[in-house]
Amino acid sequence: MMTTKPLPDGGLSRGLLLLMSVATGLAVAGNYFAQPLLDLIGRELGLGPSLAALVVTAAQGGYALGLILLVPLGDLVERRRLAVSLYAATAVFLLVSATAANGTVLLASTALTALTSVGAQVVVPFAVTLADPAERGRVVGTVMTGLMLGLLLARTASGALSELGGWRTVYWANAVLMALMAVLLRVFLPRLGGDGRRLSYPGLLRSTVAMFRYEPLLRWRAGIAALDMASFSVLWTALAFLLVRPPYGWSESTIGLFGLVGAAGALTATVAGRLADRGYVQAVTGAGTLLLMASWLPIAAGARSLVWLLAGVLVLDLAHQAVLNSNQNVLYALRPEARNRINSAFLTSFFVGGAAGSALTSVVWVHGGWTGVCVLGGTLSAGSVALWLLERITVDRAAAKRPEISVHQGLGPTPTTSTTSTTSTN
Repeated sequence: MMTTKPLPDGGLSRGLLLLMSVATGLAVAGNYFAQPLLDLIGRELGLGPSLAALVVTAAQGGYALGLILLVPLGDLVERRRLAVSLYAATAVFLLVSATAANGTVLLASTALTALTSVGAQVVVPFAVTLADPAERGRVVGTVMTGLMLGLLLARTASGALSELGGWRTVYWANAVLMALMAVLLRVFLPRLGGDGRRLSYPGLLRSTVAMFRYEPLLRWRAGIAALDMASFSVLWTALAFLLVRPPYGWSESTIGLFGLVGAAGALTATVAGRLADRGYVQAVTGAGTLLLMASWLPIAAGARSLVWLLAGVLVLDLAHQAVLNSNQNVLYALRPEARNRINSAFLTSFFVGGAAGSALTSVVWVHGGWTGVCVLGGTLSAGSVALWLLERITVDRAAAKRPEISVHQGLGPTPTTSTTSTTSTN
């Protein structure tokens, strides 16, 4: 039975934090099962490489739509009920994917599964709200470790399960787990209401979009995140196409083992979170973007060298996690009362970037092969470095002109009551 013993700092209980971390991982896993199975799914359903890659694009596009339409509801309605409803709906749509008779049905069910799997992004700010502010970075790191492990280990699990019972087995298994998770969240999550008195649903959506206008840091961080996720998606979309061909010629289950490499990088999330709590969030972002760009050199050499490919994938996943965690720590400190809306705006940009990266990959792979894919990934990650440098220059200049304003906060007027953050961004 889950313990309700509080953490030593009096924040979130260990058992509840673990549950929320597992819940986020299972929710996002369903969006990534198909990546190592694209060749297998394409053969069974009669889809070519470009059409098969659209399964990944549908997942990321659906997730982006859910982020903008559903996640802001966490600031409006009771959050436990919202999270449980989304998890239950995800289980239903996974069952549709498991029984899909053709590519059209699979694409539609994949998009719907992704739409409701944003329940994970209701759980993340839920955990941040329950946590002690001094431990926010560590809590974000822990929950996001669960999310990233789900994202990455989904590939390993899907490869193994497909060998045992075909690619449909993966979706059956995740449907059962999501239904179980809906029950556990209903039992153990505390009730946490939104502020339905102030905003209608259309007003809530307008307020979410307006966050980009009023929060300069949100604009910068959303751009960095979009390019980061696009580069990340380029690798994981193209990897299956590389590994099924010479000189590798791997099976789907072996390809799925690459998720274990990425999982090692995801485990650094708590380290990044602790560094953020100590005031090094900007250093984490800068180092992460530079490592992301550098990772594409060994990845390119990995066309014929497994050692270089493994090294590049490990560095890329480590860098990706560091950039994501530091971005979230900056943004969650902006406006606690609008945390779900900020999360929605930020992560919509993040996953739109991922969808764009996957879509570009399907085209570049056909015309440029692995070399073209690596040029694409390196270019996108270089863009994230450039945006981070421009953000530092712009924000530092603004802070010098108006020293009374924290660089953690936006410099424009606030549409809602703002809570000043004391988190350092050195």
